[in-house]
Amino acid sequence: MKNKFGVLFVALMLTLLLSACGKGSEEVKDLLKEDETEETKDGLKVAISVDPDGLDPHRTTASSTFVITNNIYDTLVKVTEDGEIVPSLASSYEQSEDGKTLTFHLRDDVKFHDGTKFTAKDVAYSFERIIDDLGPRKDNYQYITEVNVIDDYTIEFRAEAPSASFISDFAYPWAAIVKDGAGDDLKKSPVGTGPYKLVNWIPQDKVVLEGVEHYNEGAIKHIEFKMMPDSTARVTSFKKGDIDLIETTGDVVETLGDAKIVEIDNNSVQLMAMNLENEHLKDEKLRQAINMAVDKEELIKAVWWGYGKEIGSHYPPVLKGYVDTTDTYPYDVDKAKQLVKESGREGITLNMKLPTDYPNYVNAGQIIAEKLEAIGIHVKIETIEWGTWLTDVYGNRDYDLTVVGHTGRIEGYDLLEKYGSTRSDNYFNYKNAEVDELLSSIKVELDDDTRMDMYNRVQTILAEEVPALYIQAPTRIYAISEDLEGFTSYPIDVFELKDLKFKE
Repeated sequence: MKNKFGVLFVALMLTLLLSACGKGSEEVKDLLKEDETEETKDGLKVAISVDPDGLDPHRTTASSTFVITNNIYDTLVKVTEDGEIVPSLASSYEQSEDGKTLTFHLRDDVKFHDGTKFTAKDVAYSFERIIDDLGPRKDNYQYITEVNVIDDYTIEFRAEAPSASFISDFAYPWAAIVKDGAGDDLKKSPVGTGPYKLVNWIPQDKVVLEGVEHYNEGAIKHIEFKMMPDSTARVTSFKKGDIDLIETTGDVVETLGDAKIVEIDNNSVQLMAMNLENEHLKDEKLRQAINMAVDKEELIKAVWWGYGKEIGSHYPPVLKGYVDTTDTYPYDVDKAKQLVKESGREGITLNMKLPTDYPNYVNAGQIIAEKLEAIGIHVKIETIEWGTWLTDVYGNRDYDLTVVGHTGRIEGYDLLEKYGSTRSDNYFNYKNAEVDELLSSIKVELDDDTRMDMYNRVQTILAEEVPALYIQAPTRIYAISEDLEGFTSYPIDVFELKDLKFKE
């Protein structure tokens, strides 16, 4: 009764006040306006399927982690939705005529989340970490021979030779700038210059970010990444309005009512990798048989409901330089059986390790295993957590077969370079002297047409020698709350949360 009386009393007093002021005084109008503002939605909830493996951008390879860290840290340059490289922490940059020196002029109005001023020393420290022995992306930057701090707001990078990807290499989320001396604390206590800072992380539950007041502040003040590995739970929460943004699958699109659906032809590839150190998989004829045993169109329909484009090599159709190699080994079960018989490997058993955090990869692996069984190859499936997959499969190359995706790149070289025989990320254990030579040439070739011809040749070789079963370039599907604006796609796997806002 007391609460009801209080509400009635406030309503009565407000009515009397409005009556006394005719149409209402300016003060009363302002009061009502303030009430409206306080009710405006300023928190965004995003469902993701995988818990981050730490928030240190220099110590992860997981695209799911970069979705978060890209909003905590900044890079020297960024890529626009059209693929253009634009300054970010840098105010400008220039490349020398010989292509070997890249100089960045830095912003002088930037601070880290703890109030420390950003300078060139932070950039130098960051790249020391990126290329050290613990850096999983160190191979990407081995061509850089010197990092020279010119003054507080000027830094110079020198390369041993010209590089087609010199500028774009600074736009990826793993090239994030961290505070000088931050070290291992970044894994759990990240301090960046980005539009959001970490306020809470409960492993296997949620990561909560809060907007900071500085040069690229986001319109939405509170962001919560909710860990929801179960796709049904994600969709249910979205329908109830508990989640504002989810990546979803083709089978549920029709059930999402008034939600905005965004389909993106993704600049990435999904494949079943083969470890060529395995005595059986060294045999190219057997790898050809494996490729011909799988109907890719059927697989894409079964696992991804038809949302995706078949590929024959490690290159997505949306990227400049793509060549169609999908018919190199067409689906032909009888021919596949014959190749297995000719190789003398009927009845062999291969181990397939699949990451449980990605159900689609598990489903695809199970279907592929059935297809291989039909041509005389037994497959033993082992499901493992994503962190274990990163260590055992990607890091230690302890596997025979695995199904996984590879994130997009701005420059084609950055997709193909992992096939270099000496690369630490060549988890296929693939070796080809011509590919090595082509990759070395592509890296330093600045003529666009010549480089495209080289890309075509590498794609063709990979399609013929098939160190992987190349499945598809996926179509990513996002469901977005009707009142959320500003969502867009980029050539690399990042979200720019600062560009999002709710309708007023």
